[in-house]
Amino acid sequence: MIVELPDLPASEALAQRIAAELKAGDVVALSGGLGAGKTTLARGIIAALGHQGEVPSPSFAIIELYEPPTVRLPLVHADFYRLEDPAEAEEIGLDDYRHGAAMLAEWPEHAGGFAHEPACLSILLESTENGRRAIVTAGPYWLERGSWT
Repeated sequence: MIVELPDLPASEALAQRIAAELKAGDVVALSGGLGAGKTTLARGIIAALGHQGEVPSPSFAIIELYEPPTVRLPLVHADFYRLEDPAEAEEIGLDDYRHGAAMLAEWPEHAGGFAHEPACLSILLESTENGRRAIVTAGPYWLERGSWT
């Protein structure tokens, strides 16, 4: 599915749609070049989950955690840009962070990718003449929810 994102309100609408369906165990894998809008979309999802206030980019920390009651469900926001080898994701304890939580993963390919997981919603963000677009590929668990077909 392709979603046109000509402006910030369009990105916020996509973020709200994702947040409404997000469950523990899900991964939203955000790919695209530098400046493609990955962090903007992640921030929109986190806000739509109920977080108020600043959402720092996890570029340097790699992982930022959000817990209820500030958000509707436990959430891991990860930025894997600085990983040089997918094995480093295991070394930082990613599986422990993910237990019982949903995850927003920027630069998922640096962590070995998540598209093989049935609860993965892969989003490739691209620049276009009219802004940006999101190419959304839903894993089986997302397809069962009916809104991503």
